[in-house]
Amino acid sequence: MKFSEIKYIRPDVDKTLSEFKRLIEKFEQADSAEAETDVIIRINRLRDNFSSMQTIAYINYSNDTNNKMFEDEQDYFDTNEPFYEDTLNDYFRSLLNSKFREKLTDKFGKHLFEIAEIASKCSDHRIVEEKQKENHLCSEYMKLKATAKISFDGKERNLQDLEPFMESTDRDVRIKSFKAYWKFYSDNADELNNVFDKLVKLRNEMGQKLGYNNFKELGYSRMERLDYNEDMVKNFRESIKKYIVPLSMKLREKQRKRLSLDKLMVYDLFIQFTTGNATPKGDPAWIIEKSRQMFDEFSESTSEFFNFMIDNELMDVVNRSGKDPGGFCSYIPDYKSPYIFSNMNGTHSDVRILNHEAGHAFQAFQSRNSDVIEYRSPSSDACEIHSMSMEFLTYPWMNIFFEEDTDKFKYEHLMDSVNFLPYGVLVDDFQHWIYENPDAQPEERNSKWREMEKEYMPHLNYGDIDFLEKGGRWQKQAHIYEIPFYYIDYCLAMVCAFQFWSKAIHNGTGDDYKNEVKRYIDLCNNGGSAPFLELLKSAGLESPFEEDVIKKLAGEIENYLESIDDSKF
Repeated sequence: MKFSEIKYIRPDVDKTLSEFKRLIEKFEQADSAEAETDVIIRINRLRDNFSSMQTIAYINYSNDTNNKMFEDEQDYFDTNEPFYEDTLNDYFRSLLNSKFREKLTDKFGKHLFEIAEIASKCSDHRIVEEKQKENHLCSEYMKLKATAKISFDGKERNLQDLEPFMESTDRDVRIKSFKAYWKFYSDNADELNNVFDKLVKLRNEMGQKLGYNNFKELGYSRMERLDYNEDMVKNFRESIKKYIVPLSMKLREKQRKRLSLDKLMVYDLFIQFTTGNATPKGDPAWIIEKSRQMFDEFSESTSEFFNFMIDNELMDVVNRSGKDPGGFCSYIPDYKSPYIFSNMNGTHSDVRILNHEAGHAFQAFQSRNSDVIEYRSPSSDACEIHSMSMEFLTYPWMNIFFEEDTDKFKYEHLMDSVNFLPYGVLVDDFQHWIYENPDAQPEERNSKWREMEKEYMPHLNYGDIDFLEKGGRWQKQAHIYEIPFYYIDYCLAMVCAFQFWSKAIHNGTGDDYKNEVKRYIDLCNNGGSAPFLELLKSAGLESPFEEDVIKKLAGEIENYLESIDDSKF
């Protein structure tokens, strides 16, 4: 069914929860594993329907935060989701206490019970009110950014509109657009700080109510960290600092020389070549059609997937006023339909982000027929492997988007991927500090961010942009507000994606590429049937927590980039 034809019906939360509780009671009274299985199937149907309507409401609101009806529906779910989640965790606890758990484990696998156990630690009726407030604050943050109106170059623009100007070959244009962009955040800093103050305090209260020292432990449980811990993450950050930060600094110096600049300033970071960055040679509709061609040729399964997405209007990629400036993939279970959301603005990110979200959506499409809801998608660390690896595995088709600028795009994309890692681990390190110091004042947070920036990204030179020099850059990062501790997942996944690049693109022959694509598709097919490190092992990927893995990849990427004459671009 086309997205425009899907009928949104607000679920009656009271009736939904009443039925949910009745089914939980029926599950607890069941006299056989078969009877329990029948109840699980009925519970999953109820969960799918609630999740479908919630997802549609979120998609609608993200597409138009100015629409009062969409805002009201998002507000409805912000208020009522915590009650639903509390009941869901009652179900998980009942599942864990099943009289026939051994037989259910034989049928559904042990991972369902691992997920149920960690999920049951994340919610409780005692924190429903705090979770309601948290949801509303996250929606408030989204709307603030989505409704940005910035006067620039004679027109009123949103945040996404300014990004092409920030990649201009004209340095004056870059400076003016960059300052206009960050003036929005500076002008709204008090409101942004107010929202974040409330979020941190709420999350700290939730953690303490559930028996944790602070939110940090609760945050790890929310992210389903089943087979690695905080110490392993800390060591990973150290490996990035040891091997990737020096490489990133070398790449920034090469960039400075390419641009013939005495100093590489912050407003120069988004332009890689004096001839301009690579840009797609068509508009969003053209990019979608070229992507159809690419996925038709990539594999039979990706062809089926992407044509399904086009035929059913399951993508909104056009930038416009009032639209959330981010990008994401959602899944509507009642219709077994992924949904891709982005904001194309004429930069190379139009193709990169579409491929990224298509990686998420393809995995969701491949797992759509799983009867176990928990297995349709893994934890976000593994999810980001699907998305980031797709960015690299689609390299053989980049010529149809970038034509004569194809090599320029690939060079730029690989550099950007390397340069992302120090920033990504910085965000993670910062969030650990935030929730270890929940009473920190805005000035202290900004000061700590700037201190960490100098450690992970020492090339940054903000010049006279006072807001950034004082540490305000983090307020742009939605994940810090909306999904604490998510950001390290991108970094872990990037190290895995580099492995696909190494074997399929850099060192691969035609047969090697086909084998890597098969491994990738198999990983997507496995969905969320195992924890992160088990999924990696099944796909033949090395653990990003191994220092030698990062050292080897950093050396390989550096040698490759050094072998390219970047002056030809």
